[in-house]
Amino acid sequence: MMAVTAVNQCRYCSHYHTREALAAGIPLSEIDQLLGGSVTAYEPREAVALLYAQHWAETDGHPDTEARLRLVEDYGTDMASDIELVLRLIRFGNLIGNTLDYVLYRITIGRWGLSKTDRQVLES
Repeated sequence: MMAVTAVNQCRYCSHYHTREALAAGIPLSEIDQLLGGSVTAYEPREAVALLYAQHWAETDGHPDTEARLRLVEDYGTDMASDIELVLRLIRFGNLIGNTLDYVLYRITIGRWGLSKTDRQVLES
C-alpha cells in the first residue's frame, strides 16, 4: 500500500497507511523508507513485490511485461493476480484522495487541499 501511495502521493492514504503500519508494529524507519521509495530493508522476494508495486504505479497500471513475469515467477499466477487487484484498489483510493484535494483547492480558492508543492506547480 505504501509503495503505491508513495508514487501517487495521496496525503490521506499516506496518513492512513502510516497509522495502520505503526499499529501493526512496523518500525518508523521502514515506513520512512517505503514512503521514500526504498526497499532495501526487505528480503529479495518481498522487494520484488514492492518494486513491482512502485513500477505498476509509475506506469499508471501498465507494467512492463518483464516486470510482471518476474512477479509471477516469484509469487505464482494466482498471487500475482491478487497483488494486482490490491494495486488497483489502492490506486483507486489514491485517485479519490487526490481528486478530493483538487476539489477542495478549487472551491476554497486555494486555501485548502493540495500540498504546498502541488499548489506551486498549479500556480506556475
